[in-house]
Amino acid sequence: MTDRTLTATRHTHSRGVTVLAVAGELDHHTAPELTRVIQDTPFSSDVPVLIDLSALDYCDSTGITVLVSAYHRANEAGAPLLLVGLNADLMHVFGIIGLDQLFTFQPTVEDAVNALHA
Repeated sequence: MTDRTLTATRHTHSRGVTVLAVAGELDHHTAPELTRVIQDTPFSSDVPVLIDLSALDYCDSTGITVLVSAYHRANEAGAPLLLVGLNADLMHVFGIIGLDQLFTFQPTVEDAVNALHA
């Protein structure tokens, strides 16, 4: 069995958007790391949050639950939340379970920032 690893970091884009960059495997074992970063992130109506999943290799149902929790937190705060860089397999899963109706997706961080400032 290989060790499951996940990194989740937060930074501010030059245009003022908060970016949470997630890399590795998001599952039952690693979800607490992303949960911690999301909980430590301020959500407000004037600062959009992007969750960059372009370096995510794997995501199970626990990981999806963490993302849905982030959506609810953003929604309660009136904060725009976009998911960025989902691979085709994960987009397919989101479509099957109907989360493509809940989230806004963009292919890259720059596309998301441009869409927010259009």
